[in-house]
Amino acid sequence: MLILITDTSGKQGSIALARSQDDPNGVEVIDAAPLTGGTFSAQLVPQIASLLEKHQLTKSDIGAFVVVAGPGSFTGLRVGLAAIKALAEILAKPIVPVSLLEVVALAPGAKGKVLAALNAGRGEFYAGEYEIAGNTAHLLREQLLSRDDLMAGAKGFVISTPDAALAEIAHAAGISVSLLENITPAMIARLGVRKLSKGAIVSPEQLEANYGRRSDAEIFAKPNA
Repeated sequence: MLILITDTSGKQGSIALARSQDDPNGVEVIDAAPLTGGTFSAQLVPQIASLLEKHQLTKSDIGAFVVVAGPGSFTGLRVGLAAIKALAEILAKPIVPVSLLEVVALAPGAKGKVLAALNAGRGEFYAGEYEIAGNTAHLLREQLLSRDDLMAGAKGFVISTPDAALAEIAHAAGISVSLLENITPAMIARLGVRKLSKGAIVSPEQLEANYGRRSDAEIFAKPNA
Protein backbone atom coordinates (compact mmCIF):
# COMPACT_ATOMS: atom_id res chain seq x y z
CA MET A 1 0.00 0.00 0.00
CA LEU A 2 1.23 3.48 -0.87
CA ILE A 3 1.14 5.85 2.10
CA LEU A 4 1.54 9.62 2.18
CA ILE A 5 3.18 10.97 5.36
CA THR A 6 2.99 14.65 6.35
CA ASP A 7 4.44 16.59 9.27
CA THR A 8 3.72 20.31 9.53
CA SER A 9 3.89 20.52 13.31
CA GLY A 10 7.14 22.47 13.62
CA LYS A 11 9.15 25.29 12.12
CA GLN A 12 10.29 22.85 9.43
CA GLY A 13 8.13 20.09 8.03
CA SER A 14 8.27 17.15 5.68
CA ILE A 15 6.27 14.98 3.33
CA ALA A 16 7.12 11.45 2.30
CA LEU A 17 5.88 8.50 0.32
CA ALA A 18 6.18 5.02 1.78
CA ARG A 19 5.05 1.49 1.03
CA SER A 20 3.84 -0.78 3.78
CA GLN A 21 4.73 -4.46 3.75
CA ASP A 22 2.65 -7.48 4.80
CA ASP A 23 4.39 -7.28 8.16
CA PRO A 24 2.71 -4.40 10.08
CA ASN A 25 6.15 -3.42 11.38
CA GLY A 26 7.58 -3.25 7.87
CA VAL A 27 7.58 0.00 5.94
CA GLU A 28 9.83 1.38 3.20
CA VAL A 29 10.15 5.11 2.66
CA ILE A 30 10.33 5.67 -1.09
CA ASP A 31 11.17 9.36 -1.00
CA ALA A 32 10.83 12.44 1.19
CA ALA A 33 10.95 16.19 0.76
CA PRO A 34 11.41 18.98 3.30
CA LEU A 35 8.89 21.78 3.82
CA THR A 36 10.03 25.23 4.87
CA GLY A 37 8.18 26.69 7.83
CA GLY A 38 6.04 29.75 7.31
CA THR A 39 5.03 28.79 3.78
CA PHE A 40 3.39 25.40 4.30
CA SER A 41 0.16 26.62 2.70
CA ALA A 42 1.97 27.47 -0.54
CA GLN A 43 4.21 24.39 -0.59
CA LEU A 44 2.26 21.42 0.67
CA VAL A 45 -0.06 20.50 -2.20
CA PRO A 46 2.48 21.33 -4.98
CA GLN A 47 5.16 19.31 -3.17
CA ILE A 48 2.83 16.33 -2.84
CA ALA A 49 2.03 16.53 -6.55
CA SER A 50 5.72 16.85 -7.41
CA LEU A 51 6.71 13.86 -5.28
CA LEU A 52 4.00 11.69 -6.85
CA GLU A 53 4.95 12.77 -10.37
CA LYS A 54 8.63 12.10 -9.70
CA HIS A 55 7.79 8.44 -9.04
CA GLN A 56 5.19 8.19 -11.83
CA LEU A 57 2.36 7.94 -9.33
CA THR A 58 -0.94 9.79 -8.97
CA LYS A 59 -2.99 10.75 -5.93
CA SER A 60 -5.31 7.84 -6.77
CA ASP A 61 -2.44 5.45 -5.93
CA ILE A 62 -2.43 6.63 -2.31
CA GLY A 63 -3.97 4.02 -0.03
CA ALA A 64 -3.78 5.84 3.30
CA PHE A 65 -2.54 9.03 4.94
CA VAL A 66 -0.32 9.24 8.01
CA VAL A 67 -0.32 12.72 9.50
CA VAL A 68 1.38 14.23 12.54
CA ALA A 69 -1.52 15.74 14.48
CA GLY A 70 0.63 17.53 17.06
CA PRO A 71 1.68 18.85 19.37
CA GLY A 72 3.00 21.89 17.60
CA SER A 73 2.40 25.06 15.62
CA PHE A 74 -1.16 26.33 15.26
CA THR A 75 -0.69 27.57 11.72
CA GLY A 76 1.36 24.62 10.54
CA LEU A 77 -1.00 22.01 11.92
CA ARG A 78 -4.10 23.77 10.58
CA VAL A 79 -2.62 23.94 7.08
CA GLY A 80 -1.33 20.37 7.11
CA LEU A 81 -4.46 18.78 8.50
CA ALA A 82 -6.76 20.78 6.21
CA ALA A 83 -4.88 19.52 3.14
CA ILE A 84 -5.02 15.90 4.30
CA LYS A 85 -8.71 16.18 5.18
CA ALA A 86 -9.46 17.41 1.67
CA LEU A 87 -7.39 14.73 -0.06
CA ALA A 88 -8.73 11.92 2.12
CA GLU A 89 -12.31 13.00 1.51
CA ILE A 90 -11.82 13.20 -2.26
CA LEU A 91 -10.07 9.81 -2.41
CA ALA A 92 -12.15 8.15 0.33
CA LYS A 93 -9.00 6.85 2.01
CA PRO A 94 -8.26 6.41 5.74
CA ILE A 95 -6.27 8.85 7.87
CA VAL A 96 -3.91 7.74 10.63
CA PRO A 97 -3.14 10.57 13.08
CA VAL A 98 0.05 10.19 15.10
CA SER A 99 1.52 12.12 18.00
CA LEU A 100 5.04 13.42 17.49
CA LEU A 101 5.66 12.76 21.18
CA GLU A 102 4.82 9.09 20.67
CA VAL A 103 7.20 8.98 17.70
CA VAL A 104 9.97 10.43 19.90
CA ALA A 105 9.16 8.05 22.76
CA LEU A 106 9.47 4.96 20.55
CA ALA A 107 12.49 6.11 18.51
CA PRO A 108 15.32 5.03 20.87
CA GLY A 109 13.93 1.53 21.34
CA ALA A 110 13.89 1.94 25.13
CA LYS A 111 11.59 -0.13 27.33
CA GLY A 112 9.67 0.87 30.43
CA LYS A 113 9.03 4.50 31.32
CA VAL A 114 10.06 7.03 28.66
CA LEU A 115 9.58 10.78 28.83
CA ALA A 116 9.39 12.27 25.32
CA ALA A 117 10.22 15.98 25.20
CA LEU A 118 9.97 18.53 22.38
CA ASN A 119 10.95 22.18 22.59
CA ALA A 120 7.75 24.25 22.51
CA GLY A 121 9.48 27.65 22.65
CA ARG A 122 8.97 30.30 25.33
CA GLY A 123 11.09 28.21 27.68
CA GLU A 124 8.55 25.38 27.64
CA PHE A 125 8.49 21.76 26.47
CA TYR A 126 5.80 19.44 25.20
CA ALA A 127 6.23 16.42 27.44
CA GLY A 128 4.68 12.99 27.09
CA GLU A 129 5.11 10.25 29.69
CA TYR A 130 4.86 6.78 28.18
CA GLU A 131 5.10 3.16 29.27
CA ILE A 132 6.84 1.30 26.44
CA ALA A 133 6.34 -2.42 25.85
CA GLY A 134 7.65 -3.78 22.57
CA ASN A 135 6.46 -1.48 19.79
CA THR A 136 3.56 -0.16 21.83
CA ALA A 137 3.58 3.11 23.76
CA HIS A 138 0.90 3.64 26.40
CA LEU A 139 0.41 7.33 27.16
CA LEU A 140 0.42 8.04 30.88
CA ARG A 141 0.27 11.82 30.73
CA GLU A 142 0.90 14.70 28.32
CA GLN A 143 1.72 18.19 29.55
CA LEU A 144 3.26 21.53 28.65
CA LEU A 145 6.07 22.10 31.15
CA SER A 146 8.86 24.49 31.93
CA ARG A 147 12.33 22.97 31.70
CA ASP A 148 12.67 22.96 35.51
CA ASP A 149 9.31 21.23 35.99
CA LEU A 150 10.16 18.70 33.29
CA MET A 151 13.45 17.87 34.97
CA ALA A 152 11.82 17.66 38.39
CA GLY A 153 9.38 15.04 37.13
CA ALA A 154 11.88 13.02 35.08
CA LYS A 155 13.09 10.74 37.86
CA GLY A 156 12.54 7.11 36.91
CA PHE A 157 12.17 7.93 33.21
CA VAL A 158 14.46 7.79 30.22
CA ILE A 159 14.22 11.15 28.48
CA SER A 160 13.99 10.92 24.69
CA THR A 161 14.41 14.22 22.87
CA PRO A 162 15.90 15.86 19.78
CA ASP A 163 16.80 18.91 21.92
CA ALA A 164 20.56 18.83 22.52
CA ALA A 165 20.53 21.45 25.30
CA LEU A 166 17.89 19.55 27.28
CA ALA A 167 19.77 16.29 26.77
CA GLU A 168 22.97 17.85 28.11
CA ILE A 169 21.21 19.16 31.22
CA ALA A 170 19.55 15.79 31.84
CA HIS A 171 22.85 13.96 31.46
CA ALA A 172 24.55 16.34 33.90
CA ALA A 173 21.74 15.69 36.39
CA GLY A 174 22.32 11.93 36.17
CA ILE A 175 19.08 11.26 34.28
CA SER A 176 19.11 8.64 31.53
CA VAL A 177 18.68 10.36 28.18
CA SER A 178 18.53 9.43 24.52
CA LEU A 179 19.35 12.29 22.12
CA LEU A 180 17.75 11.91 18.71
CA GLU A 181 19.74 13.37 15.85
CA ASN A 182 16.48 14.20 14.09
CA ILE A 183 12.92 12.99 13.63
CA THR A 184 12.69 11.27 10.27
CA PRO A 185 9.70 10.46 8.05
CA ALA A 186 10.63 6.79 8.49
CA MET A 187 10.01 7.04 12.25
CA ILE A 188 6.61 8.62 11.62
CA ALA A 189 5.79 6.09 8.92
CA ARG A 190 6.61 3.07 11.11
CA LEU A 191 4.30 4.24 13.88
CA GLY A 192 1.59 5.15 11.38
CA VAL A 193 1.68 1.77 9.65
CA ARG A 194 1.45 -0.07 12.98
CA LYS A 195 -1.57 2.04 13.93
CA LEU A 196 -3.11 1.45 10.52
CA SER A 197 -2.75 -2.32 10.94
CA LYS A 198 -4.65 -2.02 14.24
CA GLY A 199 -7.43 0.01 12.68
CA ALA A 200 -6.52 3.26 14.47
CA ILE A 201 -7.93 5.46 11.71
CA VAL A 202 -10.19 8.50 11.56
CA SER A 203 -12.40 10.11 8.96
CA PRO A 204 -11.70 13.65 7.69
CA GLU A 205 -14.42 14.97 10.01
CA GLN A 206 -12.80 13.26 13.00
CA LEU A 207 -9.24 14.47 12.37
CA GLU A 208 -8.28 17.03 14.99
CA ALA A 209 -5.04 18.80 15.87
CA ASN A 210 -3.38 18.53 19.27
CA TYR A 211 -1.79 21.95 19.63
CA GLY A 212 -0.35 21.27 23.07
CA ARG A 213 -1.00 24.83 24.24
CA ARG A 214 -3.53 27.60 23.93
CA SER A 215 -3.24 30.02 21.03
CA ASP A 216 -1.86 33.52 21.53
CA ALA A 217 -5.37 34.85 21.00
CA GLU A 218 -6.60 32.78 23.94
CA ILE A 219 -3.60 33.58 26.14
CA PHE A 220 -3.75 37.33 25.62
CA ALA A 221 -7.49 37.75 25.28
CA LYS A 222 -8.95 40.35 27.62
CA PRO A 223 -11.50 38.94 30.05
CA ASN A 224 -15.07 40.04 29.52
CA ALA A 225 -16.08 42.93 31.71
